[in-house]
Amino acid sequence: IRLVRETIKIEGVRWRVERDVGYIRISEFTRRVGERVESAVEKIHDKTGSKLRGFVLDLRNNPGGPFDEAVIISDAFLEYGRIVSTKSRHNEEHHTAEAGDIADGLPIVVMINKGSASASEIVAGALRDQRRAILLGNRSFGKGTVQRLIPLSGNDALRLTTAIYLTPSGKSVDGGIKPDTIVNADPNREGDEQLERAIETVWELFRLRS
Repeated sequence: IRLVRETIKIEGVRWRVERDVGYIRISEFTRRVGERVESAVEKIHDKTGSKLRGFVLDLRNNPGGPFDEAVIISDAFLEYGRIVSTKSRHNEEHHTAEAGDIADGLPIVVMINKGSASASEIVAGALRDQRRAILLGNRSFGKGTVQRLIPLSGNDALRLTTAIYLTPSGKSVDGGIKPDTIVNADPNREGDEQLERAIETVWELFRLRS
């Protein structure tokens, strides 16, 4: 059998509509992932129109990625308020949202689990602390450090931890973020129980605001 080597391209952002709820899956944070999330939201709005009830943002098993992309995505869903703070040995920096919510105030449920780390936790912590989203699933991984990559000679490099990041409430994510609604994934059950609960929660939140 002749095999041809090819480059496998992983789609970082996927979306679809289920029961008038926009589902957006972010598998990893790569460069320009924020743009792709905004594009997904726009396409969901175009497809559903006034029938749209809200969004599910799936960050399960997302190991993270560039810090800036996490800030961009959080900002996209927030009208105002602090997104995240980074605290080093000598100073502390704050990142704040600018006006504009691409979800138009519709309910958001963010799904996390033990595989959600780093940038995923920044987004989850920001949207939950600013009361913009409900977190559902299992406790996240708990990686609350900012690291800098320092190139060395040859192909070597040093990854140096330079700061920690804090959610808007001033808490570190070390030890993980506990979701508002804990839903365990049953491997013996057919279907995705966590996603089903997330969609139901969006509908409940929509009815409360109507």
